[in-house]
Amino acid sequence: MSTGLTNPTPAHVSREELDRLVELQRAAFHREGPPSAEVRRGRIDRLVLAVLDAADELTAALTEDFGRRPVALTKAGEVLGLLGESQVLREGLEEWMKPVPVEGPVPAFVQQQPLGVVGIVTAWNLPVGLAVRPALDALAAGNRVIIKFTDVHVRTGEVFARAVSKYLGEDEVTVVCGDLKTAQEFSDLPLDHILFTGSPQVGRLVGQAAAANLVPVTLELGGKNPAVVARDADLDLAAERIAGSRMSNGGQVCLCPDYVFVPREHLDDFTERLRAALVRLFPTYTDHPAAVSLVNDRNFDRVLGLVRDAEAHGARKITSVNEEPSRELRLIPPTLLLNVPEEAEISREEIFGPVLVIYAYADPAEPVAYINARSAPLAAYWYGEDSEDFRRFLDGTTSGGVTRNDGLLHAALSNAPFGGVGGSGSGAYGGRTGFDTFTHRRTVAAQPGPQGVTATLVGAPALAPEVEAGLDQAIKVSAAEIRTRLGQLTSG
Repeated sequence: MSTGLTNPTPAHVSREELDRLVELQRAAFHREGPPSAEVRRGRIDRLVLAVLDAADELTAALTEDFGRRPVALTKAGEVLGLLGESQVLREGLEEWMKPVPVEGPVPAFVQQQPLGVVGIVTAWNLPVGLAVRPALDALAAGNRVIIKFTDVHVRTGEVFARAVSKYLGEDEVTVVCGDLKTAQEFSDLPLDHILFTGSPQVGRLVGQAAAANLVPVTLELGGKNPAVVARDADLDLAAERIAGSRMSNGGQVCLCPDYVFVPREHLDDFTERLRAALVRLFPTYTDHPAAVSLVNDRNFDRVLGLVRDAEAHGARKITSVNEEPSRELRLIPPTLLLNVPEEAEISREEIFGPVLVIYAYADPAEPVAYINARSAPLAAYWYGEDSEDFRRFLDGTTSGGVTRNDGLLHAALSNAPFGGVGGSGSGAYGGRTGFDTFTHRRTVAAQPGPQGVTATLVGAPALAPEVEAGLDQAIKVSAAEIRTRLGQLTSG
């Protein structure tokens, strides 16, 4: 059953057209060679300007594609949010491009070499920002870029493609829209690198397809992100910020907290504070202008199904407002779930909607053990002081990033790496890290003397006995030195 919020069906882009774009960009890359810092800055500026000039049209299209989405969310998060990243790149790229000397017995340096043609597959939740930000990094590194825009937002994709083509040639940066089959064939292209943002399930398929061509892949995936409220936390601050971060984009952000651990003695108090914080954000929901629709019928049904499944397993549901979910508008009022058993699907599946699970703990080691028993999340949040408990949390868990006393903050830093680990992704981008992701570091060495390494290796079978004895002695001495160090460590 469809709702009143309908989206057009994306057209298919043929494999022949995809191959043409790759060949076009690769030929242009080889003709030009590594571009100068000035050329790279020009491409960065033109891509950002394309988005700035089309901001109103992009916002209108994305609002229509979602069904309901505040204008400010798109303009602040997906348009103006690109400026910090572009500025960091513009200021740093000239220094990052320089060869790095290698200390050693022979002259050598590491060349910072562009990869060539980079493919970027964007996600539907923040489609413009998640396309442009890594594209800026790839341009800073001297590459050409092909963006596969999400097939979920057809109107926005068309606007975005027109905007980019206005400022950049298709041999520099081009946007491919197209259906699911187009996306599948895109992952199979002989690119020089692919960056994919999306679900772990699709990320596995992208990695498998890219492996056939030995194309390196950066995967930015999701995960069940935890938040831990410490005993020394400001409960009101924690409630306000957890509520705000959970409800970002209607809960449809890969960095949103999925569940929160609260000291058992504060469980009831904190739950009420969290509910009150949600009410302050949304006194009503289905008619509130800041409420963001779930992206399509499938996600609406999936999130509602997770809540109902949890209830069927004995979970206690608390809604912030006395309203029923609206299928027509694809809106589910903010929902808290307590007493959720491990058997419930929501304990395993990423929520991606306006729902939050609350657990109680007695010992700070309990959240650490719970997190470690699952796939590493993309983000982890701690509310409280920079205490021994927090440091044990940092040392004892793994996640893509960590923010203390706020939500999503670590991912907003333009000069720091953003990425996942394990099930939440591999590799990272952003600022210098993004430049490095899309750069090949090539070692260049020179032999100044008459006796080279090759000659030594080729002549090794005919080494004089005294030379071989010297090699054996060097091996024994080195082994003895290591044993001594190990003994000192053990006795110390």
